[in-house]
Parts: sequence; C-alpha cells; structure tokens
Amino acid sequence: MTRPRTSRAALLAALLLAGSATLAAPQAGAAPAPGRDRTPDYADVLDLHGTPAAALPGDADDVNRVNVFADRGAWHAYALPEAGDRAAYGGFSGPLYIAQEYPWWLSESFSRIRLTEGGRALDLAAGGAPRLTSQPGRLVQSYDLGRGLRLTLTLRFATDRSALVRAEVRNTGTGRRTLGADWTGSLLRPADAPMRDAPKLKATGSGVGVDFAKVRETWDYLTDGTERFEVTHKEPVRTTVDGDSYRTETAAPVSLAPGAAHRFDWTESYTFTEAERARETRRVRAVLAHPQAYVSAADARWRGYVAGVTRGVPADRRRTAVKSLETLVTNWRSAAGQLKHDGITPSISYKWFTGGLWSWDTWKQAVGTARFDPRLAQTQIRSMFDRQITADSTARPQDAGMIPDALFYNDPERGGGNWNERNSKPPLASWSVWEVYRKSGDRAFLREMYPKLAAYQAWWYRNRDHDRDGLAEYGATVDPANDSTEQRRLAAAWESGMDNAPRFDADLGTSVVPNHAPDGTLVGYSLTQESVDLNAYLAQDQDYLARIARAVGKHADAARWQRKADATHAAVRAKMYDPRDGWFHDVDLATGTRLTARGRGVEGAVPLWTGTASREQARAVRAKLTDPAEFATPVPFPTVAKSSPYFSPTRYWRGPVWLDQAYFALEGLRRYGYGQDADALTDRLLAKASGLTERAPVMENYNPQTGAPLNSPNFSWSAALLLPLLSRR
Repeated sequence: MTRPRTSRAALLAALLLAGSATLAAPQAGAAPAPGRDRTPDYADVLDLHGTPAAALPGDADDVNRVNVFADRGAWHAYALPEAGDRAAYGGFSGPLYIAQEYPWWLSESFSRIRLTEGGRALDLAAGGAPRLTSQPGRLVQSYDLGRGLRLTLTLRFATDRSALVRAEVRNTGTGRRTLGADWTGSLLRPADAPMRDAPKLKATGSGVGVDFAKVRETWDYLTDGTERFEVTHKEPVRTTVDGDSYRTETAAPVSLAPGAAHRFDWTESYTFTEAERARETRRVRAVLAHPQAYVSAADARWRGYVAGVTRGVPADRRRTAVKSLETLVTNWRSAAGQLKHDGITPSISYKWFTGGLWSWDTWKQAVGTARFDPRLAQTQIRSMFDRQITADSTARPQDAGMIPDALFYNDPERGGGNWNERNSKPPLASWSVWEVYRKSGDRAFLREMYPKLAAYQAWWYRNRDHDRDGLAEYGATVDPANDSTEQRRLAAAWESGMDNAPRFDADLGTSVVPNHAPDGTLVGYSLTQESVDLNAYLAQDQDYLARIARAVGKHADAARWQRKADATHAAVRAKMYDPRDGWFHDVDLATGTRLTARGRGVEGAVPLWTGTASREQARAVRAKLTDPAEFATPVPFPTVAKSSPYFSPTRYWRGPVWLDQAYFALEGLRRYGYGQDADALTDRLLAKASGLTERAPVMENYNPQTGAPLNSPNFSWSAALLLPLLSRR
C-alpha cells in the first residue's frame, strides 16, 4: 500500500483533538521538516530493554530495574524486549501502569503481533537478530522475516492517555504475499489478595480491554473500579478471551504486491475515570483516523526537545543531555486525581516516588524542563501552587501561604497516605519561576506567580522564625501526624530536604520548640537551630522577588524586597560563618553558637550559590570545596565532608553525592570567579559518577569514593540539573 496523504486541515484537526497544550509547536530551535530524523546519534542513550517476571515490579528495595519509556504525561509506560528473548519478540514489554500511586506490570507484553502465511506462523527472527532500539520519543523494533518480508514496530505516545503503535509490514521480494495478523497477550496477576483479582480481561468490538476492581490498599494498590486499559485497532478485528489470555485477529488477510507495505495501527490507552474514558474514546478515534499526523507531530516535538537540551552542549556530552531529557519526560505525569496540573514525579522506577509531586523537586525540575518545554515547566510550578494553603482553609488557616511537601493522586480525604502537609520544603520557588521566565519570556506568568510567591515568603517568617530575629528555622506544622517531639523533629528534618543529615540528629541535641502567633495560637514548630541553607535560600528568594516585582512594574515592592534580601544576606554572613574553620554552619537557636562540632555539611556551600558570602568567606569555602580531604572526593561533592566523624558514603544525606547540591556548589564557585575549579570538578563528576556517560540510568545519588550508583534510578532532579551542568549556560 502507498502511504496515505494527510492534508494540512486534517493535520491541524488532529493536533487540536490531541488535547494537551504541550503537543503544540516544538520549543525554540527550528525543527527539520517532518519525516527527516536528525537524531541518529541518540539511539539507546538509556538501556530500555527488559521483560517483567511478575506483576509487582522491583526488588527488596522497591526499585524496578527495568527502565521504561512514557511521554505526554501518560500514566503507563513500556520497555523493549531483550535481544535474544525470542519469546518476547513482536511486542513491547508491559505496560507498567500506575494504580493511582503505585507502579504495577500489567503483562510481560500485552500486545504481541504474529504474522501468518498459509496458516503458518512466520518466524520474526528468520533473517537474523532483530534491531530493538529506543530513539528520542519512540521505541522501535525491526525484524527481517526472511524471504523478502520486513516488520517494523514503533511505539509513540499520541495523547496523555494513549500510546500509538504502528506495525509496518513491507514486501521487499519479487512475488505477491498474502498475510494474516493476530495479537496475543496475558495478564500478570498480583500475587496477593485483594490486588490479585483487580484486573480482568474483556473483549471489545475493536480489540480488548482490562477493567479493574476497586481496591483501596493504602500502601500498595489504589483503584476506584473505574480504571480501564484498552487496546483499540484501526482495522476490523475480532477478539476471544480465555481467562487471563486473549487473542485478537484481523477480519481479513492483507495482500502485498512486490515493494508494497501495509500498516497496522492501534492505540493502547489507560484511563482512571468514566469521564476520562469518554474523552479518550473521541481522541483515539481522531488518532486512528489520521495516525501520520500524530506521528509527525510527536517526531517534530521531540526534535525540538533534543535541540533544546543539546544547544551549547559539547558533542561528547550530548547523549547524557538526551538521557536526562528522556528521564524527565518519562517521569512526567499529566493531571489526574487530586493533581490539577501536569507535573514531574521524582522517579517512575521507585515505588514511593511514582505517583506524587514534591515541592523542592518541582522547583529544580522546572529549571531543567524549561530548556526544552517552558510550558511544561510552568505547569509543574502551578501543580504545587494549586495546593498552596489559603487563609480560608478549614484544616490549617495558620499556614496560609505554605506549600505542602508532597501531593499525590489521593489527598487525605480520599484515603491517601503519601500526601504530606506535615512540613514544607526549602524555598527555591522564586528562583524556579525566574529561571522559567528567562526561557519563556512570559511576563504574564510572573504576574500570576508573584502574589503566591510573596505569600510563601511571609509564611516562613510568620511560622518559622521562633525568636523573630530575621533568621528562620526548619520546622513542622500543626498536624495530627506530628504528635510527639520526635515526630516533629523528623518532619522538620524532612522540611530541609536533607532528611537524615547529621546536623538534625537528636543525639546531637536537635529538638523542636513551639511557635505561637501574637494571640497565642499555636502555628507550628521550629528546630532548635537556625539553618544556613534555609536562610541563604530565603535571601536569594527575596532577591528574585525583587527582580520579579521590577519586571511586573511593582517598583516599590522591588525596593522593599531588595532591602529585605540585603538584610538577610548580611545576617547569614555575620552569624553563620565561622572564621576559624572557614565554613558556614547552622547556629543554636538559644545561644547563637555556631554548631561546628557537628562537622561540615555541603549546605555550607549554599551561600556561594546564593551570592550571600563575602569575597573573603567565599575564598575560604572554595578551599574546602577543592580539598580532597573535605569535599573534592573522587566524585565531588559529598553531602557531609570526608573529614567529618559522621561521614558515611552510602547513607542517604550523610555522604552520598546529590547532583543538586553539586550544582549549587559548582555554580557558587563560578559566581565568585573560580571557574577553572568548577570546570575541573564538573569534568570529574561527569566522568566518575557511574553510568552518566553510558547507558545506565541517572541516579538519585552516588558514592563519593567509588562513584557507585545509589538509591533510586531515573531520578528527575538529578536529570534536570545535569542539563545546565552539561552546557555551562
């Protein structure tokens, strides 16, 4: 068959029906004409091969070791078969679907195509080993069936709920071929009740569906009984179901003349509600009516994405940039449940990070995302401010202005256990908004965010400055879960983002004190120490609020914010820098004593990134950052100095290298004129952190001594802040 021609009108109609604003024109950088692929060097930047063995993904650490691909904010994802796994050929691994907050494998390969001729199944590997590869924005399988037949399978996402799969069969021989096609698949059932009985196959007039029973297992599996996974074929098919397995076959064979090709198109959709399903039915109809329009749009969008992340990046680092891009896009979740705007989750690969959004993750992720899709960066930020506490809150009016720590598909009223309002997270929002504005030029976004950012600043000083001296403390909210001193201390440590850092250890004297409004109302709790990173962040936040206010014409506000910023910077310089050891430290709330006995943590470098430090102070901090016995470990920069008695290279915030903190340290060095140091340490970081320049996933953190990967793979803020590190712009 010849390729159908798509009119401009049909293409525009299809794009409009696609639904998501982010499907529109690619971002900055003219894309090549549709159909011309300019990204051959970016095949398999991340190893996406693997087949699940059980419905429950992951190992004892709740980590799924099969890397997957998703796009457009979809809540399901796929992988490629392993080379040599002939039983898996012809289908894409999965899908991995998210049961509101938790990832599960639906199948080893739910839609495996088989071609037949004269009633005999054709061997997909008859002509040799297939090519199973990922490209930016798509998964591709190419098979030589021998005797002049080739099969190419390509999976892209057409909408935020549907993948589009194309199977092209081409006759390269000299004789006419008549072929049949069918698809088979089986469910991978969870082992434990009640999850075991949640999915159930159902034949449809255009393919097959999976309905889900209602299961409310707070810590494992959450469905409402309205979810549906559905395969819809463009051509007439008939389906039979036998227990947990099905078979779909074409209604008529396909005849191919020499040189001709035929495309089988189908969609695979995952929806949560009846309303989503009704909407997606209409969108799927549009996708299957004009599949080439959606293919062209997806490829153009991804060319724009790749151009955005590789612009200004040295050639030998571009594959790492594209891997970071793919990590962020796969972790993108569209609005669903109680998440009102699209956002990016920390990692689809870790059970507890899959279905939620965290505030300081979002601020950092938006900065990276703005390099390839400023609109997606904006909607991430909105996703958190959607849940900013307001003065008319019935649950916590005393927290007006606060941004909760974490939002999930389910809030507490819907039985969600992961939603967290026990604490907030470090105030990086104004920096994030400004950086997104620098890429988008959207002044309306600044006007929208300015009053919300100002309210968040006010909350910190109203609820977290115990002694009203202009230096704030991390703390905890008045919340049922914060029902003891230890739980409040724990929530306050979470608020820092550095959960188990030694400076928050109870056995080193860290505790909490209550905070009250002038009328005596309890408004929260503060740690018994004023933290250097928090106050440097707050000073920087005030700097950015001054910039934003000037940009939107609020010049009196800008002057007021700048005076506040200058005062906060000065207080940090005066009270938190210890000239004897050349480092910034937290200070004891009661005495003002710098807590030097707790060792040096990487938070002491934050005043360089924020521009808080004096030139003399920066020179001393630079000496520690470049000292192999301190922070210049084989992989720089550990979260606790190597010299500290509390240094532990594999214990979360007690030694591993986190790429956000490395970014702050490196940019701080550059800010004070130590660019050569920063360049050398950046080169070492990229070379020594395991897998960054290879096909391994971007990790949550790394062992500072060996570079070994630690904790969650495919981690979003690592990927986001790699992008500016790679480009140095």
